[in-house]
Amino acid sequence: MPLIELRNISKLYGERESRVSALEDVSLTVNRGEFVAVAGASGSGKSTLMNLLGCLDVQTAGDYLLDGMSVKELGEKKLSQIRNREIGFIFQSFNLIPALTAKENVELPLMYRGMSKNVRSELAVHALQKVSLGSRMEHLPSRMSGGQQQRVAIARAIAAEPPVILADEPTGNLDSRCGKEVMRILYDLNAQGKTVIIITHDDAVAAQAARTIRIADGRVVADVRN
Repeated sequence: MPLIELRNISKLYGERESRVSALEDVSLTVNRGEFVAVAGASGSGKSTLMNLLGCLDVQTAGDYLLDGMSVKELGEKKLSQIRNREIGFIFQSFNLIPALTAKENVELPLMYRGMSKNVRSELAVHALQKVSLGSRMEHLPSRMSGGQQQRVAIARAIAAEPPVILADEPTGNLDSRCGKEVMRILYDLNAQGKTVIIITHDDAVAAQAARTIRIADGRVVADVRN
């Protein structure tokens, strides 16, 4: 059974005459342990697709099955649990809280899972060590480079060991050296059994995934193994 299955998904925004179709009749599957890139130009619908995959938004038509469950049948509490426990989000803009240290930023989502202080601390330290930031745990984001901030964001996403990593333009704000380091971390996570899905406009980044799903004008126009 696929981990992710989209069946004839469409997403509309707006009302009546001003309605815009962001996705139209999208069908695809992603199996456990895959490394997939969703590629497309700005406005192609790839960010809308990411929001649907991450249970941050719901489709207008069609069905989304996540691990066999129909997402549209789930209540907000269950969707929140899925976002918190099953999916690790990595965003292009890092989304770190400036007043918190790297370790505190990684710990924050773990608080919402009701973990004890000691467990949160242990998981945060382990995650930061995984991304080679063990020596920068007490640093604020302002004292870190863009590449280091993105690695903190990755540590935050993986601290609770979610099975799915969903990364939106993870190298978009980085120079080529830092971008390669972030991709290496994502490769390692995939090798450890994580399902990794990256959203990107960069064909060179997409080519590094094992599979590329290309989106244009809200439709899947290609699905190839790299």
